Amino acid sequence: MIVQAVKWVGGVDGFLELVDQRRLPAEFVKLECRNIEALFEAIKTLAVRGAPAIGVSAAYGLVLAMQKLTSSDGLQQGLKVLAQSAESLSSSRPTAANLFWALERVRRKAEEFAGSQPGATSQELQSAGRLLAEAVLAEANAIYQEDVEMCRRIGQNGETFIKPNSSILTHCNAGALATAGQGTALSVVFEAHKKGKKFTVYVDETRPLLQGARLTAWELKQAEIDVTVICDNMAGWLMKQGKIDAVITGADRIAANGDAANKIGTYGLSILAREHSVPFYIAAPSSTFDLDINSGAEIPIEQRAAEEVTTFAKTQIAPDGINVYNPAFDVTEARDIAAIITERGVIENPNAENVSEHLR
Repeated sequence: MIVQAVKWVGGVDGFLELVDQRRLPAEFVKLECRNIEALFEAIKTLAVRGAPAIGVSAAYGLVLAMQKLTSSDGLQQGLKVLAQSAESLSSSRPTAANLFWALERVRRKAEEFAGSQPGATSQELQSAGRLLAEAVLAEANAIYQEDVEMCRRIGQNGETFIKPNSSILTHCNAGALATAGQGTALSVVFEAHKKGKKFTVYVDETRPLLQGARLTAWELKQAEIDVTVICDNMAGWLMKQGKIDAVITGADRIAANGDAANKIGTYGLSILAREHSVPFYIAAPSSTFDLDINSGAEIPIEQRAAEEVTTFAKTQIAPDGINVYNPAFDVTEARDIAAIITERGVIENPNAENVSEHLR
């Protein structure tokens, strides 16, 4: 089963339906977002997460913003509401490149639509708010459909890296729950499974919020793929024993030189993989690349609440008032990445030159 994590229901007056990932795996609950305030909270609290899914959700969030327009509001008021809403949503999480990419793409499309109405009468301009909303929805739908296709192509481009009877290690969740389609890193796994390959996937639990144990393991079990959950600190020992043949993860932002930000703990895995001669692969869409950032040193890293570390399943596990450092992401250097798999193909031994050539 490939779950639909993000779904728009209805027309311009519709709503965004999300799988509430805070409740998995114990409960499968859907969340309805009917305004951008609810969506902001859903993104901030990880009810929806994963760079592609956040981007798609944000695009639909601008459709929700358009619902604030009245029948007398014209294009300029619509563009103003759109800009304000995009600025608000962009502050929900600072690292995922797809969030900013999707918001900017929808905003540009709205401006193009407004620019196509230069000869309209004042009366026509006053009634154009609805047409602007329809243009925003059409672009959000396009981003959604492209994401579904992107996921499929990433899987097809990467499944050759999974050999029969091999063992794969993954970290965090880069599956259907993190995208509009079947995932990025997990799309590679799903496509290999479709071809009848037999293999095992080891899943890091991914502290502190356990996206691996809660979400990735749940997805793979639903798909009837052989999956084993391990604690984060077990990966090196498995590699030492020769039990890991490849590491495949997603990414939330990739710099121009191929450095990749992903869930905290990914950097450590890349060092372990290098030490044990295990190939390390990143699977991500081209929209995750930020060519305005030269290296991973420039990627902003989100800092999250101390309570995520000091409590576990609502039980306090650290002393009151203790200092906590809780970055959500770290950066894997391009030199430790064997290949980046995108919907366009594969970037082997990524660096600034071949990343630029791949995306040209």
